[in-house]
Amino acid sequence: MKRRHLIRYAQASLLASLGMGVASGLQVYRAQTSSPKQSQKAASGGSLSIQWLGHTCFLFTGEGKRILVNPFRTVGCTARYRLPKVASDLVMISSQLLDEGFIEAVPGNPRLLYEAGLYQFKGMPIQGIGIDHDRNNGRRFGNNVAWRWTQSGIRIVHLGGAAGPIVLEQKILMGRPDVLLIPVGGGPKAYNAQEAKQTIQALNPRLVIPTHYRTQAADPAACEIAPLDEFLSLMEGTSVRRVQSDTVTLKASDLPEQGPQTMVMSYRF
Repeated sequence: MKRRHLIRYAQASLLASLGMGVASGLQVYRAQTSSPKQSQKAASGGSLSIQWLGHTCFLFTGEGKRILVNPFRTVGCTARYRLPKVASDLVMISSQLLDEGFIEAVPGNPRLLYEAGLYQFKGMPIQGIGIDHDRNNGRRFGNNVAWRWTQSGIRIVHLGGAAGPIVLEQKILMGRPDVLLIPVGGGPKAYNAQEAKQTIQALNPRLVIPTHYRTQAADPAACEIAPLDEFLSLMEGTSVRRVQSDTVTLKASDLPEQGPQTMVMSYRF
């Protein structure tokens, strides 16, 4: 299968040399082992555009960089979304599963990150943090990679399809996010509403964007995740902001001083 070949090629590229092109034109980055301190100066001005492309897939645009996280194949819970065929400079995937690691349809020649580790992209430090992708120590669905980076002065943590609890070491690596993207719909390989709430309490972000929940995109016969309502009910008493668009533009100064505020974005079906 082309997808398995692509991932194998990517893994071989990591061992062979930095930045070798893979079959679809994506290029793989190797995790660095040097200290990140030299490159931690982040831009504090400007704005960050966040576009929701369905499920856990988002495009982040700011500082002249376009970062695409978790492109998917349209099947099961993502069946009626559009393929996220958008231009990007960097693609980060949380796993090699089809709902968050389908990279064949990605256009152009972006870079690809898919493993936990510390990376540099155009002077921007990026941390990939491994978390179990199920509640059985990763024995069923393996490892999920959460991504942490700062763009346009905003500290972002995208948890991908995390299902395992956040332990102290992971919490230290994540810090306190300005924006936390967190799965809330449950199923066998992502947080349910209660687990998501506990993780939010642990990380104390300023802004929460829920992901990985059931929408009208789902194939009713092949989607076992829950809709957003249960999570919002558990977050009762906190601020909820509904955006009537799939895209929002933020500045660091726009973020709530006291969190967490939940922001629900809209998909343009």
